Amino acid sequence: MDSRNLTLLMDFYELTMAHGYFKDNRHEDVAVFDVFFRSVPDQGGYAILAGLESIIDYIENLKFDKSDIDFLRSKHIFSDEFLTYLKNFKFTSDVYAIPEGTPIFPNEPLLIIKGPLIECQLVETMVLLSINHQSLIATKASRIVREAKGRTVLEFGARRAHSYDAANLGARSAYIGGVTGTSNTLAEKLYGIPALGTMAHSYVQSFDTEYEAFKSYALNYPDNCLLLVDTYDTLNQGVPNAIKIHNEVLKPMGKYLKGVRIDSGDLAYLSNKVREMLDEAGLTETKITVSNSLDEFLIRDLIVHQNAKIDSFGVGERLITARSEAVFGGVFKLSALEVNGKLVPKIKISDNVAKTTIPGFKQVYRFYDETGMAIADLLTLNDEVIDQSKPYTLFDPEHPWKEKVVENFKAVPLLEKIYEKGQLIYQLPTLKEIRERKQKLFSTLWQEVIRLNNPHQYYVDLSKPLWDLRQELMTKHKK
Repeated sequence: MDSRNLTLLMDFYELTMAHGYFKDNRHEDVAVFDVFFRSVPDQGGYAILAGLESIIDYIENLKFDKSDIDFLRSKHIFSDEFLTYLKNFKFTSDVYAIPEGTPIFPNEPLLIIKGPLIECQLVETMVLLSINHQSLIATKASRIVREAKGRTVLEFGARRAHSYDAANLGARSAYIGGVTGTSNTLAEKLYGIPALGTMAHSYVQSFDTEYEAFKSYALNYPDNCLLLVDTYDTLNQGVPNAIKIHNEVLKPMGKYLKGVRIDSGDLAYLSNKVREMLDEAGLTETKITVSNSLDEFLIRDLIVHQNAKIDSFGVGERLITARSEAVFGGVFKLSALEVNGKLVPKIKISDNVAKTTIPGFKQVYRFYDETGMAIADLLTLNDEVIDQSKPYTLFDPEHPWKEKVVENFKAVPLLEKIYEKGQLIYQLPTLKEIRERKQKLFSTLWQEVIRLNNPHQYYVDLSKPLWDLRQELMTKHKK
């Protein structure tokens, strides 16, 4: 999908560590690394996973070509033996991941890499940047779409994205999150996301009059005529001219004015006035689209508190950049290391409780009640078996005396095997399937979890064996 050689898109310390492992003959030691995040952006209750396809594309094209080797040799710190190893590098690890489009929560493994220590280390940066950026945008889009209450949301942010990669992958992530389409034409070519758009103010300004601009557009696009009405005066010129275009140009052709767009001013006040004017003219089916630095908070206020008459939203900079909180915060941590053929769990301990890791090779289960609603996620050791025929006790890992016994539940493993010994065994879903997965799984979350303000904290618990292991290692290393 990407013809560029992105192999060296890694933090330089990945290479210095890899060289150290190689020189110490530890590079083939088997390790387990977890990718997880510690908190939901915008103090929200959930996030949406995206970025797995980019990671797969990276791994499938991972090779150090001659120019890479020559560049690394020019640094004068790597041995010839290590550079030869990189020249012949082949990815041989196992990879497990939660599929894209899945609602996710803090501290649970989103992706696990199990394989030679050197391999895990070399892919760290690309794994993190893919998940961090794309999950951030998918999450933001989901929040915006929810607050639109069924109204159409379009991603309009390409020109404000932080790069062309951010524009393209951001459009893909926003589509996973639930937007209907994008302004980015390349995103439709690459991913099949509907590319939509009409005109800018410059189009209107290029004509002697607004009416002439509207007429030109209507004649060129009679089946999809949506007019930008705020170039000069929305209520006194823009909307009256749009109505005239319907009556004098479109109606005689047997066509109908599809919509008008407002890109400035008091959107609540203007949308109500525009709706009145359109309805009085008999254009009850003409839709009103608004844009102008929107986000989930503004959209909620427009709909809930200001009774705005808006049918669709074009959301740009605050979606494509996730402006309100532009860091997802995913991390990549060692959780186990093989010694004499046995995986030995590893832990990082911190005075900051949130930064103390969860050791071991793990699986994540999502528990559903008898109505199909998600109760909690449970982290277990990889070889644990959940007996769904018996009651199961869930408990808060930080306050273990807080317990809940669940019955008649369904426990679904979330981590799927993506690579086995370096071979891709995962059937990549289509973007439409990923989007549908998001919509289906999102519907299993309680309203208290997905609300915008002060959401209920979704439970991410540890199994008793995993909790015991963590306590044991914390005690051991605190001595």
